[in-house]
Amino acid sequence: MNQKKAIVIGCGIAGLATAIRLSAKGYKVQVYEKNSYPGGKLSHFEQEGFQFDAGPSLFTQPEHVTELFTLCGEKAEDYFTYTKAKIACKYFFESGIIVNAYANANDFADEMSSKLGEDKNLVLKYLETAKSTYHNIGKLFLDYPIKQIIKLPFSKISNALKSTKLSFLFSSLSKYNESQFSKPETVQIFNRFATYNGSNPYKAPAMLSMIPHLEQNEGTYYPFGGMISITNSLYSLALKQNIDFVFNSKVTAINLKDKKASSITANDNEISADIIVSNMDIYYTYKHLLNDEIKAKNILRQERSSSAIIFYWGINTSFPQLELHNIFFSTDYKNEFQAIFEKMDLFDDPTIYINITSKMEGNQAPPGCENWFVMVNAPHNINQNWDALRQKCRTNVINKLNSILKTNIEEYIVTEDFLDPTTIDSKTSSYTGSLYGTSSNSKFAAFLRQSNQSEHIDNLYFVGGSVHPGGGIPLCLRSAKIVSDLIH
Repeated sequence: MNQKKAIVIGCGIAGLATAIRLSAKGYKVQVYEKNSYPGGKLSHFEQEGFQFDAGPSLFTQPEHVTELFTLCGEKAEDYFTYTKAKIACKYFFESGIIVNAYANANDFADEMSSKLGEDKNLVLKYLETAKSTYHNIGKLFLDYPIKQIIKLPFSKISNALKSTKLSFLFSSLSKYNESQFSKPETVQIFNRFATYNGSNPYKAPAMLSMIPHLEQNEGTYYPFGGMISITNSLYSLALKQNIDFVFNSKVTAINLKDKKASSITANDNEISADIIVSNMDIYYTYKHLLNDEIKAKNILRQERSSSAIIFYWGINTSFPQLELHNIFFSTDYKNEFQAIFEKMDLFDDPTIYINITSKMEGNQAPPGCENWFVMVNAPHNINQNWDALRQKCRTNVINKLNSILKTNIEEYIVTEDFLDPTTIDSKTSSYTGSLYGTSSNSKFAAFLRQSNQSEHIDNLYFVGGSVHPGGGIPLCLRSAKIVSDLIH
């Protein structure tokens, strides 16, 4: 029997995982990537001795990574190792309040009680509900193709229906959080989880209240070597599985024959395959690879997710009051999201996220220094003046950090780089720089995402953050499993 061939377009984390899974199922796999390196958004660069993870900085549910090694008969610990962070995130408010979000639920609830005066039992109840919602509803949606959910055993559907509250469907995340807690700071902390899929907590459905379960019940982790170690370890695993990578090779077309995906065009060459999987942003897949204007326009009917402005700062001192993950909150969260999603502009008082991997490993920065990944949520690109907005953002970020940390940050910045929506688009082919494709600002948004299998073209599949079940490392890895199971 001839070995079947699969082509994966794009070497992002979902493309890597799909290639590994298909290889494990016996396919001969080729991966085509326009860049010279694997990983997509999950990339890395070094600058004057400072190590920077260029993209995702949060690592949860490591089992989705280790499962790939087990699938191939390998030991994950031979490729990469990780540790659990004691503090999932550290929150700073302009009022001077500082909250340590301990990864242990009881410790976190105690902290919310002592620092904010929030009822400890309300916090524990919220997290228990988040856990139940995740296991009974979330996993149902995240682990199966959308169209197969209704075909699942009645027991699974029944548990999901029993766990579904009307407020999950008809209330915004913020309204739900306001009904659960007495302190505005607590509401703000739990509202921020809407940003995990690029959404607005004042519009996104309360179903997103399951997301805190991942951090506050299961925990956050740090992969030694930084986030790039996930990419590097999976790439090493893929090479060991004899997967063929073709870098610096931009795919320009998916070719059809008798309504079947039969080949791709790359570097003016046509390469045939039995299966084709696109890990490219779904809009660009339809627009450029399939030349399907109608499908591309349908994608744009859904609201785009937020983007980001990211500064990579080499800091020549240390800040012991900071942790691996830190959030400096805006004093007007609602207007910040209104600016991002309605005015398509940056807010003057932004919420700032800072990731510092040198807190976990000293070799991530020169001695006595820290590597700061500084991110502010931003609108997707509609041809704003990003040079001006980026400078404005930089000034506002520095002023806010100086105020809260009682310092002068700028005098410590010895090296710098950045990403904005335009460079995110050009480097990762994320249309308009939207980090997660479409937002979840509608209660139907999750069901409107592109499914993982083409309904009209045989042998064509879609994987990654712009399709079902969504963006972020765990969901991209789940997307790969769904695709490989559909193909099998």
